Amino acid sequence: MNPLTAGVLQLLALVAALALAYRPLGDYMARVYSSEKHYRPEKWIYRAIGADPSTSMRWPAYLRGVLAFSAVSVLLLYALQRVQGSLPGSLGFVSIDPDQAFNTAASFVANTNWQSYYGEQAMGHVVQTGGLAVQNFVSAAVGMAVAVALVRGFARHRTGELGNFWTDLVRGTVRILLPISVIGAIVLVASGVIQNFSGIHGVPQFGGGSQQWNGGAVASQEVIKELGTNGGGYFNANSAHPFENPTPFTNLFEIFLILLIPFALTRTFGRMVGSLRQGYAILAAMATVWIGFTALMMWTEFAHHGPALDLAGGAMEGKETRFGIGGSSLFAVATTLTSTGAVNSFHSSYTGLGGGITMLGMQLGEITPGGVGSGLYGMLIMAVIAVFIAGLMVGRTPEFLGKKIGTRQIKLAACYILVTPALVLGFTAVAMALPTPGDSMTNSGAHGFSEILYAYTSGANNNGSAFAGLNADTQWFNSTIGIAMLLGRFLPIVFVLALAGSLAEQRPVPATAGTLRTDKPLYAGLLVGTIVIVTGLTYFPALALGPLAEGLAS
Repeated sequence: MNPLTAGVLQLLALVAALALAYRPLGDYMARVYSSEKHYRPEKWIYRAIGADPSTSMRWPAYLRGVLAFSAVSVLLLYALQRVQGSLPGSLGFVSIDPDQAFNTAASFVANTNWQSYYGEQAMGHVVQTGGLAVQNFVSAAVGMAVAVALVRGFARHRTGELGNFWTDLVRGTVRILLPISVIGAIVLVASGVIQNFSGIHGVPQFGGGSQQWNGGAVASQEVIKELGTNGGGYFNANSAHPFENPTPFTNLFEIFLILLIPFALTRTFGRMVGSLRQGYAILAAMATVWIGFTALMMWTEFAHHGPALDLAGGAMEGKETRFGIGGSSLFAVATTLTSTGAVNSFHSSYTGLGGGITMLGMQLGEITPGGVGSGLYGMLIMAVIAVFIAGLMVGRTPEFLGKKIGTRQIKLAACYILVTPALVLGFTAVAMALPTPGDSMTNSGAHGFSEILYAYTSGANNNGSAFAGLNADTQWFNSTIGIAMLLGRFLPIVFVLALAGSLAEQRPVPATAGTLRTDKPLYAGLLVGTIVIVTGLTYFPALALGPLAEGLAS
């Protein structure tokens, strides 16, 4: 079969699977977050942590819960890595250095999962399963809780209460992430992904000799890594490793897991605000950008020039032959348009324009469809911006879902969209100006600049994928990327929850003949345009120095 045809068929199969899961999962998540019932295991958890699930929180209390839980998570994960050498099941690995332990703790708690180490050569079973895998669940649940709090801000009137953070956290983990992960892990194990607690052992190689490998609970961590849009791999090769992603089927299944909850949350949003059409409008904007990026990626990677690329059927450098260009392009777009960061190919080996697409996908804010939870609340922030722009065009006070978008709301939305560009461009500029960080670049010129720009884009946007070629395991990069990950995760959450609180306090505004219909295709198009223009104006100069310059020169 023609490789391009195979890629298109994979895309169609993926769309069909997501469409089948969209309605039942979206409705189920709406029931989970709206239910008054607490299951017995959940009550045990509330009792253990001393939380009262019946208490409804205003946005400052909700924010304190998010920050307190995340701060404790960082400290515990940091401590676990620092004492690894004394723990059973460490596989003989030593304790992690302070700067790398900080970077890894910040990374997994911020749902970034940036890794500046070789997983199979640094982390033992206890750290992998008791530390990193646990954060894969709860960091995703935190993002979902914040998104639901913002949705409640739109749905509620004349109250500042956004729900209970501890209830949302526990329900997201116990009722949504855990059940799907159990089913997904069984599918992966049946498809060849390993699941064991084996120690380091030699594996015979073709032609003689052996290579040292360690086993691990890979399938159970792989499924939540993708489902929770986390991305941290058990092995350094991540989802290109045959122990994590052995076949074209597992590759497509893992892409499905990455996109499943972010797309379905638009249905949850529509159900909770009482208008499914509003959810469809957000879904349409997300799907338009995702399909557009996928088509562009396939075009850049299949548009081959020269006899070698003609024989290979496209730009196969850095890609697994068992996935091909189609499966690799689908994965690359899915992982960078969400906050996943898992990779089944080296993004640094993509064509110049192909590498730029992966970078731009993160720079959009990872909102199409975005990370678990973070994609929805990021998209709703952009929806507020789009409504404000439309209001300026017609000279009316902007409204969205019966809420006036006034000075306070637009200031909070503006602060949200400015945080990550400031972090990305600021840290990139400093790194390029100082002599030492530049020594970590494998390449010079436009591609070398792209390595550093990609690293800070990935960190600040909580993606976690790497461009490859950059030695990020230095004190400078471990520290600065760690700071970028924490600020890029939690500063936007401050503005999201403050916006949710201000919206929940408002009285409903009745729709009139002049009210902009935000459930129509016209508005969905305006929303897509707002996303692309705002991002383009922000990042275009930096992209022109990196991937665009490289792509035009090739």
